[in-house]
Amino acid sequence: MQGPLRIYLVGAHSTGKTTLARWIRDHYGLPMISEVARGVLAEMEAQLDSLRSNLDLVDRYQREVFERQLSAEADQQGSFVSDRAFCNLAYAAHHSTILASIATDKRLHHYMESVREGIVFFLRPHRELLADDGVRAGLAWEEVIRIDGMVKLLLEMFAVPYIAVESLSMQERVRTIENVLSLCGRRKVEGDESQLELRSLPRVRRSESPAFDSGPVNAASAAR
Repeated sequence: MQGPLRIYLVGAHSTGKTTLARWIRDHYGLPMISEVARGVLAEMEAQLDSLRSNLDLVDRYQREVFERQLSAEADQQGSFVSDRAFCNLAYAAHHSTILASIATDKRLHHYMESVREGIVFFLRPHRELLADDGVRAGLAWEEVIRIDGMVKLLLEMFAVPYIAVESLSMQERVRTIENVLSLCGRRKVEGDESQLELRSLPRVRRSESPAFDSGPVNAASAAR
């Protein structure tokens, strides 16, 4: 693959995106764009209870997350791995009233063109991974499935090629990433094998109480 390597991890919350983004960062030596939603929430000094009941606050929050993601990627000119991409639009569709205005924003279409040029891993949900992240409510399994479906809709709507990561096993997830990046001519950083430590993804009880907030391509066609 020529030019900068841009890797996106997308999907619903509690699917292991941050865990894999950090693994890619550490083992391929790529800068990591962290999830921007946490920073926005902290700056707004907003609480989850407010996001459940204050629609104006939700709209402002979701728009700022969208703006911040665009800015974070624009600031990183070279290769990177991004913990999420357009994922907040899935939440905006369910919890805010701004999606229509964002959908007509020319920056969104330009951004999705940029995403299409990267490598997109779409992490599918598993009940075992449900955990409160302190940013989104909606830990009910039904909410996670709704967001997962919306992310998939966005991928298909904007014709973004992606590799679906279905397995719960961290080992198999890592092997998928290694194989795809190998097809792109990318190798892990020198001396990495001695540092490789596969950790199990966090598991919690399945009986979590609720809070708020497929057409995959194969690896060969993704390594274009």
